[in-house]
Amino acid sequence: MINQNLKSLKPKIRLKMSDGYNHTNDIVQRNNLHTVCEEARCPNIYECWDRGIGTIMILGDICTRACGFCAVKTGKPVWNDPLEPFRTAMAVKKMGLKHVVITSVDRDDIKDDYGATIWAETIDQIHLNVPGCNVEVLTPDFKGNKFALSKVLNAQPEIFSHNVECIERISKKVRTQANWNTSIDVLKYSVDSGLKTKTGIMVGLGETFVEVVETMKQIVDTGVSIFTIGQYLQPTKKHLPVVRYVEKTEFKDYEKIGLEMGFDYVKSGSLVRSSYQADEMV
Repeated sequence: MINQNLKSLKPKIRLKMSDGYNHTNDIVQRNNLHTVCEEARCPNIYECWDRGIGTIMILGDICTRACGFCAVKTGKPVWNDPLEPFRTAMAVKKMGLKHVVITSVDRDDIKDDYGATIWAETIDQIHLNVPGCNVEVLTPDFKGNKFALSKVLNAQPEIFSHNVECIERISKKVRTQANWNTSIDVLKYSVDSGLKTKTGIMVGLGETFVEVVETMKQIVDTGVSIFTIGQYLQPTKKHLPVVRYVEKTEFKDYEKIGLEMGFDYVKSGSLVRSSYQADEMV
């Protein structure tokens, strides 16, 4: 149970529908798109959609994994939409975006490349049809398969992102079907390919301040240049509980320490998510 005094630190989520939000929502619904903003119950959806920024989720809305923190549906995917890359690009064009974040569910069921072909085609279609729009990808780990990863990296997204999600000690509890070292290798492969590379973690899952700083040091040493830290919020009672709500001063400390370590950009705050204000990080 969370101490009542700590509950007072729980971040307040702004629920405000605006014309900008309604415009973005209309395009998403008309084009039959999935967004992680909706599926993962992101607390920033109203703010981001008002600004015309969204994170589009490709390869369906059913994930083959069941991470303890994530609200996305899990099960056996039924996605079959080879035109999705083109439809996604057209939606980005209609939104008039200058920066788009593309993400996906894990597709461990697609044995040849875990969905990497659709990833690459989506990046290519946006670059082709929406020139001047920066494409940021937030990918799964593709089980560390370099053949699959190369397809995505060779499409040259402006930012390659893959989240380690938490500190290493609790990683297996938070991401039961993922591997910490595999995620580190994915990030290194992106850095070695010459792409601007990004990752992020959640706090409030049982980590210590020292462990967060040590994780930041491990990440910056890989060459990753962008790092995000946000408060974990329990999506439902079936998900992992919040151990603590982190104070604003601690988030500010992480940002200061991260910049001193050598990250080019650190975004740290209670409602920060990996895609939050992503257009400012290019």
